[in-house]
Order: sequence, then structure tokens, then C-alpha cells
Amino acid sequence: MFSREVLRIDAAKVADGIEQAIRDQVLVHLKRRGAVVGMSGGIDSSVVATLCRRALGPEKVLGLLMPERDSSGDSLRLGQALADHLGIRREVEDVAPALEGLGCYARQLEAIRTAVPEYGEGWRCKLSLPSLLEGERLSITTLTVADPSGRQRRVRLPAAGYLQLVAATNFKQRVRKMMEYYHADRLAYAVAGTPNLLEYDQGFFVKQGDGAADFKPIAHLYKTQVYALAEHLGVPAEIRGRPPTTDTFSLAQSQEEFYFSLPHREMDLCLWAHDHAVAPAEAGAVLGLRAEQVERVYRDIEAKRRVARYLHAQPLLAGETGGG
Repeated sequence: MFSREVLRIDAAKVADGIEQAIRDQVLVHLKRRGAVVGMSGGIDSSVVATLCRRALGPEKVLGLLMPERDSSGDSLRLGQALADHLGIRREVEDVAPALEGLGCYARQLEAIRTAVPEYGEGWRCKLSLPSLLEGERLSITTLTVADPSGRQRRVRLPAAGYLQLVAATNFKQRVRKMMEYYHADRLAYAVAGTPNLLEYDQGFFVKQGDGAADFKPIAHLYKTQVYALAEHLGVPAEIRGRPPTTDTFSLAQSQEEFYFSLPHREMDLCLWAHDHAVAPAEAGAVLGLRAEQVERVYRDIEAKRRVARYLHAQPLLAGETGGG
């Protein structure tokens, strides 16, 4: 029977299993000496860093902090605090100069000005989706801009401008992953991925960016379960109490408004219910939603999975497509 308890886990047992898997995968299968973890001060990277520390020992884990121009100061502060809490080595790599050199910020600015020509110094922005609960609507991302006085407005980007803004922003995840692999190669370490099941399943990652890793220790856990694991592992309360954010654009932005359109607790339960063929009316009774609202969430899950196939796909070989 479907209930809010379906995602409850034995956190100690789950942690033990993941730690053994990390040891086997890193030391035996991958034959690497330790692990590099990109740390953002968020719940997922904090849990992965803690699990790696417990599995491999503090001397075999490097915490990498990679701020850039639009990063929240809390991300760096909390990431550093967690590394010190765990007793692992940490390094700070400011990736803003690399992004500047690649034209990331200039290309973002050019894209935004296709809809807001006056956008410039002192302005801030973010992308967001409407809630899935508001009614039938097209899943269209809008741009929110704030002028230097803080006054906000929402606009639609033309298709080319939207694609360019996303493409330019994806430099951030790809440059960070490049930095992780630099340190991994230097130390003969493996790169740890930090996506949870919701992100991994629904394609909330950048291909060859934060989607790239040598092992992904929490990709089978719902976000709700990651929070339960964090409490068991003793992840500091400030990190556990921090709302999930993208930390990608200059305006503060939750993962909910950027991609999932629902709070993670409800999204986790909807994903579980969808995959276990729970009728929308039954799921809605537990979640406090109408059946038609749950149906919309189910359709959105399926749509995001279709998009995610490309993100998950391995490189195609000519022999696999009938060529050669």
C-alpha cells in the first residue's frame, strides 16, 4: 500500500553497503588510490564526501571546491566547513577565469539580451519552470531578471537565446568536471559522482559535466533517503537544513523552480508511485493532490525520461548503427 513510509530506509545498513561498494569499486575494480569529490555545500555532495571518507579514510579523499562569479558564498563556506569536519584534504579552485576565457559570461549576456537588451552590469537572472500543480500548461522555461535596484520581471527568451543561455551556462559544470579529473589524474584517484536517483533518472545533470564520474554512490537513493542518510552520518545540521539549490545563476534559485516543479519530497513519492503503478487517485490521497495533478506529474516524469535518454547514452559506434 502506498504511503509516505515507502521511502524509509535502514540508514546504517544502507551506509555500510555503500561504503563497501566504494572500497570495491575504487580500490579493486578501478584500481585507484582514493577519491576526488566536488563539494558544493549541498546535501548530495556532502553525503558522498562523508561516505568516501568513511570507506577510504580521510587521507584518501580530496574535497574540491570550485566557486565562480555567480556562486553563493554559502557554498564555499559550507563546503570548507564540511571538509574540515571530516578531516579530509581540501583545495579551492576558482573556475571564474577559465569560464571568462571560454566566453561563458559573454555568451550568457548575449543570450539574455535577445529578450532584455538593457541587461548589464549589476543585473541578475535565473531560469524557472511553472509549477506542475497550476493546471495544464506547456513546460516552458522563463527568464527572471532583476535590475540593479532589485526590481524583477519575467520574460520569454526566443528559442535560440534560450538554447544559447543553457549551452553557455553548461560550461560551468563541464569546467568543474575537468578540474576534478585534473586532480584525479594527478593523484591516481577516481572521481565521485554526486547525483541522487531523482536527478539521475530525470536528467538533472549536464552531459560530460556533473553527469560524468567514475562511480556514483548515491544514484540509487531518492533525495528523501539522502537526507535520512545525512542525518545518520552526522552531516552538519546547517547543510541538512539548506534547501536544494542549483547555485548556477546569479539570482537565488531552488531545484524545484529550475527543473522539478515540485518540492523534492513530493517529487520522490510521485516517482516511486509512477514506477510502482500506483493509481493517480491513490497517490493523490497520500500527497494531498488531486488525481489530475498527479497525472500531470506522471506525464512530466515520462517526458523528462525521454529527454534523459540522450544524457545517459554512451558514444555510438558505427558498427552499432549499421555503418562500417
